[in-house]
Amino acid sequence: MTCWNRKDLGLLALRAAVGGVLVAHGTQKLFGWFGGGGLEGTAGAMEHMGFEPGRQSAIAAGLGETGGGALLLAGLATPAAGSIVAGTMAGAISVHAPGGFFATAGGYEYPAVLGTCGLALGVAGAGRYSLDHLVGHRFDGAALGLLAFVASALGAAAVVTRRQDVVRRREARAADEEAGIGGLA
Repeated sequence: MTCWNRKDLGLLALRAAVGGVLVAHGTQKLFGWFGGGGLEGTAGAMEHMGFEPGRQSAIAAGLGETGGGALLLAGLATPAAGSIVAGTMAGAISVHAPGGFFATAGGYEYPAVLGTCGLALGVAGAGRYSLDHLVGHRFDGAALGLLAFVASALGAAAVVTRRQDVVRRREARAADEEAGIGGLA
């Protein structure tokens, strides 16, 4: 009999992959690492995508990816980490949804996979090879997990709804300007 548990090793590998990718993407947004735009570049991109105000949106997305990814990587407060990741990826999915599913056409495939992995890890738990296990599962109880998922879902719904409203207003303004209606006051 071996002391290594395949399920726990699988959870560790998944946490490392998903958490590592998210930390890399988040630090691109926050610090400009790995060829990212940093806060200034990300804030401009967020404004362009309809996330207003851009700077606060860039900070929230960067912290969601970096923080959620780091917590997944460590296996600490895993239900909350999974919730943070799933909620953050919901915002990314809203941007890519017009491109359809596949990433090759600009679709939401990639953030959907990351968000689903975060959600699944939050539900399954981090496994034996984690800080949650090391600290006696003080930060990954069912009540915390449920509260984190509800808060994340409500937050993501509010952010996505606000973005959709901004995008609709911009499209209506552009249509009015094209029709010669705008700027006549």
